[in-house]
Amino acid sequence: MDAATLTYDTLRFEYEDFPETKEPVWILGRKYSVFTEKEEILLDVTSRLWFTYRKNFPAIGGTGPTSDTGWGCMLRCGQMIFAQALVCRHLGRDWRWIKGKRQMDNYFSVLNAFIDKKDSYYSIHQIAQMGVGEGKSIGQWYGPNTVAQVLKKLATFDTWSSLAVHIAMDNTVVMEEIRRLCQSNFACAGAAACPGVESDVLYNGYPEEAGVRDRLSLWKPLVLLIPLRLGLTEINEAYIETLKHCFMMPQSLGVIGGKPNSAHYFIGYVGEELIYLDPHTTQPAVEPNDSGCLPDESFHCQHPPCRMSIAELDPSIAVGFFCNTEEDFNDWCQQIKKLSLVRGALPMFELVERQPSHFSNPDVLNLTPGDKELLAASARRNSSDADRLERFFDSEDEDFEILSL
Repeated sequence: MDAATLTYDTLRFEYEDFPETKEPVWILGRKYSVFTEKEEILLDVTSRLWFTYRKNFPAIGGTGPTSDTGWGCMLRCGQMIFAQALVCRHLGRDWRWIKGKRQMDNYFSVLNAFIDKKDSYYSIHQIAQMGVGEGKSIGQWYGPNTVAQVLKKLATFDTWSSLAVHIAMDNTVVMEEIRRLCQSNFACAGAAACPGVESDVLYNGYPEEAGVRDRLSLWKPLVLLIPLRLGLTEINEAYIETLKHCFMMPQSLGVIGGKPNSAHYFIGYVGEELIYLDPHTTQPAVEPNDSGCLPDESFHCQHPPCRMSIAELDPSIAVGFFCNTEEDFNDWCQQIKKLSLVRGALPMFELVERQPSHFSNPDVLNLTPGDKELLAASARRNSSDADRLERFFDSEDEDFEILSL
């Protein structure tokens, strides 16, 4: 196997160990002590699926690039946060990957959904080509919202996982919309929900019964992605405590974002530093070996993870959560409500029961400057509306377009 290509960031942080600190280490809803649980921390990090730049994969679209080095970092981060959702869905949060240990079939089914080939559900090929339909040329950099929107569309074909994916726009999570999405009766609601068992492409090599086992479930497992902008050119320090609390929640999928044009997958924090997996390492594409097994070691980061100061975080991010059951969602809502009462923690988004009438129309993005001023003047009569409107229009940049369905 060719040696991996290491970038500056990888070389700088690859072997940097955790600091000796009394501060707890939080990894996707799990709390650890550096002094007594260092092995558990590293095992938890290593067990996350790590997707990096790859080279020598089949050409995207048949004639396109065979490597995503230099342009695919946000796509890879999108894969990582979504892979964590699939791990929670099919393996559970407590599942661990151990080098050399035989893994269950569901693990390889999850991994195969992201392999660099055109017929994998969430491959770089699928993400890049789905982006073409949204005006993003292959090789163009994505923002957090763009990759979230594309993954949402691709998830409709993943009948094995049968996820309800919700992208919360306008800095607002509407509980009524999510319950409607997750509680919908999707038994035989159409070809996408009930594909024929002869459809090899949709089942992606999974067992035939996998796509139909949850048709009568009362709650579809929820992947909630919330694109946010937490400042203009740098993160507003008033949001830092709230961001930290997101990593403490058991429903946490982490955060995708990073530095300008350099995306990372953030999985936790310690003190004032974020812990992240870095996709900026180019590895050869992986093919099944002669026995048909997929070598998987390169999909797990087997050295201490990277860290960076929270203050260095680019303000454009997307926060992710996974609620496997309705009880999980209700618990998450209660935690968000309690978080709004924490002193010094400015809410990053609103949690409301129903969509506010003055923000119910997605055409708000197409308002003229005069219209925006009228809306702003109206909102200023209510301080909470004014704060929300300011955050919303701060988010209106090329990374936060609403993609057509």
